[in-house]
Amino acid sequence: MDLNFAKAEFSRSAGSREQFLRDGLPQFAFAGRSNVGKSSVINRLLGRKNLAYVGASPGKTTQINYFLVDRKAYLVDLPGYGYAKVSRAEKERWGRLMESYFQEGGSYITAGVLIVDIRHKPTADDVTMHRWFRETGCPEIIVANKLDKLKKSQIEPAIELIRQTLELTEEDILIPFSAEKGVGKDELLGVLVNACGG
Repeated sequence: MDLNFAKAEFSRSAGSREQFLRDGLPQFAFAGRSNVGKSSVINRLLGRKNLAYVGASPGKTTQINYFLVDRKAYLVDLPGYGYAKVSRAEKERWGRLMESYFQEGGSYITAGVLIVDIRHKPTADDVTMHRWFRETGCPEIIVANKLDKLKKSQIEPAIELIRQTLELTEEDILIPFSAEKGVGKDELLGVLVNACGG
């Protein structure tokens, strides 16, 4: 399937299971910590400045947001996790929303994209999200964002630490990425199109 990611439009926000989209189109689910630059990665992929909300303070995506790509697939922006300045009740609501998406998601998620910060060891929340993607059985792509913040000599050890922490094999896809500079964009787009059988 050919997919033109530059042709994307906001479709809907889902704050409950009843609002999930189930129309049979492929869904690429993007997950990551609140401050990992998930919205920036999505905007870079779509070639837009602000289609996905880039918050001055992390933790602004509190619902599941669906973006229709080329009228053929959805890019699904999941709520950011792990941000401390949010009430416990709100965190629990996000948690329930995410769990119901993943419980259903095995049949809907075409590929999962887990965004981690290349500068840091993946957190316990990252590991949990990684496990959720694995349990749905969908292909998973790890995107190590903020590559532009590292010196060349730091890149390999950083990638190795992510591979070890998430227990990745050689077959698992890990893409060093810079939302700032666009490094890794073409590779990620190619993997997503392939996941659709493109």
